[in-house]
Amino acid sequence: MIKHTEPFIRIEDMTVGYGDDVVVQNINFTINHGDIFVIMGMSGCGKSTILRSVIGLVRPKSGRVLVEGTDIWSLSNEERAKIIKTFGISYQSGALFSSMTIGENIALPMEMEKNISHKEIKRRTQEKLEIVGLGGYGNLYPSEVSGGMIKRVALARAMALNPHILFFDEPSAGLDPIRSAELDNLIKQINQKTGTTVVMVTHELQTIMNIANNSVYIFNKTVGETGAPQTILKNTKNPEIIDFLTRGQRRIK
Repeated sequence: MIKHTEPFIRIEDMTVGYGDDVVVQNINFTINHGDIFVIMGMSGCGKSTILRSVIGLVRPKSGRVLVEGTDIWSLSNEERAKIIKTFGISYQSGALFSSMTIGENIALPMEMEKNISHKEIKRRTQEKLEIVGLGGYGNLYPSEVSGGMIKRVALARAMALNPHILFFDEPSAGLDPIRSAELDNLIKQINQKTGTTVVMVTHELQTIMNIANNSVYIFNKTVGETGAPQTILKNTKNPEIIDFLTRGQRRIK
């Protein structure tokens, strides 16, 4: 296994907003190779906006997003697009095409690459389906499977081009606790078996405490705490963060 001495992603003094509205300001954190990293905080704190800046969709007002040492926002659109193509991204809704089969949805990113043969696309599609536990479902349409399966298909599609980093926006949104736990376990297994770095936005406490080894908590438009969630909970004096990571149980006691 390759040992990395530098973080995969480093956020330096980043301020992001829309027009005159500042969503987050002067934030700093690092994502290491192999992390399961969570961006967390109260609703409306800017978690998804941060994610969009990291994956190249929303330009920061100031600061830098360094991906393996390269500031993606200092690049041309074409150069930045090349880096973004190395990311695997799964959106909250799954964002599958209803007119395409599950297999066709997974194959789509590969078909957009000119250097992947039809035979290899077919092989990889089946491989990704097997990884997410949907080996026999490739010919079904999204409308024919459950919400939990949709999330798994979205994960398989995000993995189609064998990225070294996967991004998720609320991956378990809309799932019951059992299906949510199953998805958490799947993400953790992929991380452990392949070394794929995982970055997610989530407010699901079970996910945060069970699978994340690194995180950032956004508080008052900036960084409140960074580190492993369990360590943050043990050391923080911030009442909001304590309430968030215990769902208020400490205060109630």
